[in-house]
Amino acid sequence: MNAIKNFGTSIANAPRRAAELGPVGVLKKVGNAFAPPPDTAEDGRDQWPSRTAFVLAAMGGCAGMGNLLRYPSVVYNNHGLQWYIPYLMCVFLIAIPVLVLEIAIGNAYRAGSVVAFNSMNHRLKGTGLAMLFIGFVVTPYFVVNLAWIMVYFRYSFHSPLPWAGRATEFYNNITSVVPEPIPGNFTADGTGILDWTEYVGTSVNGETVGWCIFTWFLVWLSIFRGCGLTGRVVYFTMGLPIVVTIILIGRSCSLPNARDGIKLYFATWRGSELAKGSLWQTACGQVFFSTGVGFGYFTSYASYNKKHSNAVVDSILVVSSNVLFENIAAFAVFGVVGYLGMTPDPEERLGSFMVGFLTLPEAIVQMPASNLWAVLFFFTLMVLGYSSAFAMLDAVVTLIMDAKPRWNRIIVVTTSVVVSFLLSIPYCAEFGTYLLTGVDRWISDVALVFVVWAECVCATVVYRWHDVVEQVGLPAFALYSFAYFGAQVLGVIVAHTVSAEAGAGTGFGIYIAFTVAAVLVGKTPDAKSAKFRLWGTESQGFLRPLESSALFQRFWFLAFYSGNQLRRDLNLIVGQGRNWSIPVFWSALLRYVAGPALAIVFSFSYPSFYALRNDPLHVLGFGVGHICLVIIFAGFIVPKWFDIFIPPGRRGEGQSKWGAMVDANIEEMEENVRLENAKKLERDDDSVNAGVVAGDGNDLAASSSDTSKQPRETASKEKMGN
Repeated sequence: MNAIKNFGTSIANAPRRAAELGPVGVLKKVGNAFAPPPDTAEDGRDQWPSRTAFVLAAMGGCAGMGNLLRYPSVVYNNHGLQWYIPYLMCVFLIAIPVLVLEIAIGNAYRAGSVVAFNSMNHRLKGTGLAMLFIGFVVTPYFVVNLAWIMVYFRYSFHSPLPWAGRATEFYNNITSVVPEPIPGNFTADGTGILDWTEYVGTSVNGETVGWCIFTWFLVWLSIFRGCGLTGRVVYFTMGLPIVVTIILIGRSCSLPNARDGIKLYFATWRGSELAKGSLWQTACGQVFFSTGVGFGYFTSYASYNKKHSNAVVDSILVVSSNVLFENIAAFAVFGVVGYLGMTPDPEERLGSFMVGFLTLPEAIVQMPASNLWAVLFFFTLMVLGYSSAFAMLDAVVTLIMDAKPRWNRIIVVTTSVVVSFLLSIPYCAEFGTYLLTGVDRWISDVALVFVVWAECVCATVVYRWHDVVEQVGLPAFALYSFAYFGAQVLGVIVAHTVSAEAGAGTGFGIYIAFTVAAVLVGKTPDAKSAKFRLWGTESQGFLRPLESSALFQRFWFLAFYSGNQLRRDLNLIVGQGRNWSIPVFWSALLRYVAGPALAIVFSFSYPSFYALRNDPLHVLGFGVGHICLVIIFAGFIVPKWFDIFIPPGRRGEGQSKWGAMVDANIEEMEENVRLENAKKLERDDDSVNAGVVAGDGNDLAASSSDTSKQPRETASKEKMGN
């Protein structure tokens, strides 16, 4: 009864309260109820409302249209259980270690990718910025894809479905790919360009632009208030697609002859395919691109986690859920494959656009209640893709808010959305599909691969490299660096110009020869405790003489010190208490498995481009992809150029020198974070005092201000093992 009485009192007092607040105050009151401000951590940084919200947001970033479209296409083209051998190896040896790195540095350094990489070393700002550049380039054309999906969604309410019997024609009309371009030609010997490919269609599709505006508004709505609102949105963007996908799987697998497609997916073995390098390259590419590493949003999202979050477990959860979702969702496609009687043809490979806009829609036409299944299918694609879109843009917003904490987030988000929308417009033109293909191919094959390769290398080579030089000398460090980088560069060059076997021999030969030279010319380290660092605990038996030798200690510092020290420093934050510590073999996987593997994948880009060098849109995409390389190298050579992206109080973090085998001063970094976030809280307090925020907004801002004055918890200096 009291609750009813209080509710009645609130209703009765509503007009008086509204008069006191005024029109602006009422709007703000309603806005705060719909989109509450995010919680604030002890250091003043915004914080996720729960760990579940972070995990769902991270899952939403990597689980997109590619899970429901691209993955089934790749498996169809490489059908058979043998696919899972390279696929799962890439998951455990590349995807999880790289994701641990991105989430751990976001949580430990309490910032987005640019500031986090600057905290590792001041010359790595370019690496963090290149990650965000990729997301800023991808998001505009990604939203255009979503606009096409919304057009299909609108037509899903028409009966009969308008693409029945003319799926290709309908798709061409929707994406405005007509008139087709005039293909270019090479000279007779293939060495020169006779004439360029000419794109004659330039008009813009108005409906596509309209749906782009709608999608960008949804993106704005999801991130304008920060992780507090995003933490609510992800329950919808991840929960609903899972439910609908399960429904689609049930319907697909109940179709006539669906078992033939499922047999193709899960009951076929072609062991001879394992001898083909293309299978391994495809598996690496699929795992790499479906997990979403390299876009920067994992680091951004992790920076809003609670202090001492379990980065290792969170990374495993995100990757495992992504793998599980795309493998289960594939049943929805393979049931349709069996229903349509499709058989893989090596000469006609199935593409992701063909699945989403041609194959599945054509199958839906033949189902009972086809309109219902069309609505569910395209709505699911839209929600899955939209969660990835706002994740990529939110990483860019985090960069700006980290650099300028006193700026208003709503204005920053609005400006970012408007600029991104303007970048989407060229993809809405008649040549937009071809522009999308040209940019997407080289952003994926050149920029994304190189950026993640740079992540692996920077974390395990550049981090605290001064300690290595101090212990073994600059000549030894230079020789071993040439052994590592020279082996990859010269190895892949020889592999492409001579043979794969010759390339492998060249790579291993260079590495072994220069490693031996580096160990011989190096001085003996004076940090004797290094002899215990490879194995994690004090060695027993025959290992002690090996680790006690001067040659081994030199080799250990050259080959393992940087990555291992980064692991130890990160574990001071993410490996505390009952959290899983980053394992000792993590840095070795990044440096000696993920790095060389990505270098090999990257090398395949240039021969592919040579055959398309007469297409101006592919040339444009190739150039855009290489901007990332320029950013990374510029950040390394002239790091001060990028200081504008770093808060003044944190610009010196990447230049600290603590000495070999000495853990980083986490307390100093945390104090810098607290001081920078205090500026944001001061801005909020100024807004409150000026009367900008009314009602509960005052209480929240005051609470945040009080929180910032509480004594901060210092990180434990205890070493978490070796």
